[in-house]
Amino acid sequence: METIKTDLLIIGAGSGGLSVAAGAVQMGASVVLVERGEMGGDCLNYGCVPSKALIAAAAQAHAAEVSGAFGVDLAPARVDWPRVRAHVQETITRIAPVDSQERFEGLGVRVIRAQARFVSDREVEAGHHRIIARRIVLATGSAPAVPPVPGLADVRYLTNETLWELEELPAHLLILGSGPIGMEMAQAFRRLGAQVTVVEGARALGREDSEMAAIVLDHLRGEGVTILEGETVTAARQQGSAIELRLDSGKSLTGSHLLVAAGRRSNTEGLGLEAAGIETTKSGIKADAGLRTTNRRVYAIGDAAGGLQFTHLAGYHAGIVLRSALFGLPAKASTHHIPRATYTRPELAHVGLTEVEARQRYGDKLEVLREALQHNDRAIAERETAGLAKVMVHRGRPVGATIVGAQAGDLISTWALAISAKVKIAQIAGMVAPYPTLGELNKRVAGSYFTPRLFENRTVKAVTRTVQRLLP
Repeated sequence: METIKTDLLIIGAGSGGLSVAAGAVQMGASVVLVERGEMGGDCLNYGCVPSKALIAAAAQAHAAEVSGAFGVDLAPARVDWPRVRAHVQETITRIAPVDSQERFEGLGVRVIRAQARFVSDREVEAGHHRIIARRIVLATGSAPAVPPVPGLADVRYLTNETLWELEELPAHLLILGSGPIGMEMAQAFRRLGAQVTVVEGARALGREDSEMAAIVLDHLRGEGVTILEGETVTAARQQGSAIELRLDSGKSLTGSHLLVAAGRRSNTEGLGLEAAGIETTKSGIKADAGLRTTNRRVYAIGDAAGGLQFTHLAGYHAGIVLRSALFGLPAKASTHHIPRATYTRPELAHVGLTEVEARQRYGDKLEVLREALQHNDRAIAERETAGLAKVMVHRGRPVGATIVGAQAGDLISTWALAISAKVKIAQIAGMVAPYPTLGELNKRVAGSYFTPRLFENRTVKAVTRTVQRLLP
């Protein structure tokens, strides 16, 4: 067994682990990266990248249904599922070199493809290697969580990891769970021609502002997606090539395929964490605000640390770890400025406090600004007026924002920056956005903060009249 000594050992080659590896080695640290699966992790191979490629293909299929409103008649869409799969794979292949073993070895990272396991508080075995590291980063990501539904283990169900192996387009896709993965795939497969039924035990898109989520859900239902809320699956059964779900209401659903999208769990199995004195919680590896575990030499980042599970959060965590592990600088992670987006059409994006959370915290000192997308000229021209921007403001600063509509995931970046940098609402209102763009939505909703202060203010009107009398 080869013994390797290094400054930094990173376990997991997903977005967080790769960001730490690239940053550390380019700043002069010796780095070993261990990955048991595919380079690029879940996001590249099973999550963000393939799902967005499928959504893009679905949008092309859907164009035939809506083009008539523009005076353009397209032939009915014909979906060639093998070619759709080829598009998804090509997207992964084009991005993969950025995350490849060859690239990181070219940077100077020692890459080992094996299962990692702690044997002491600072030693890890991986394949035929024993690695002794000054600091260790756990970036092992997460995997689909499978609920304990009776009979589900005997059903040929899909997850986001196996969905891309489908050799045929489902005739009727049942989806268990209505979070971002479930709803994105529901709309995509419906647009591609499948019948789709989503089952949710509580409220669909339940984490999101209920008013804003309703806009998305109404749109999906309008496209033919069946969404059952408040329905718990009590049993699952394979019936030949079909799958049957029994619901607590007594209903029964039968579909050709089942996608389980009921949350995710952190990957901690097989790591031997107990040998390193690393504790876990129900959500993941226990870590403090500085992302240190109960073993002070070891950090946990991204999905492995539980909490929010976003690729961009893992990248943010990487920066925290680099400051701490490489330079010994104090660094703490926070989540109040981390945006999230669900890439349905219309999209749903959020950052900071929701309206409910903000009202609980600030009470009657909170102001909620609203601007409908139906008043945006670019949205009107492109017939994408379904949507709304809602911004929560306290003492002249935004504390939260939710946007539903076309390109909401891009539009939310303005508010993510504002909250992160503590920008005043006046500064956003003073921004000049090019016309006509959807970006004007952010300026207009910020400007609405001053509408009652300027246009409904008697003092302002009196001063204006006085000045007009005095001006030559």
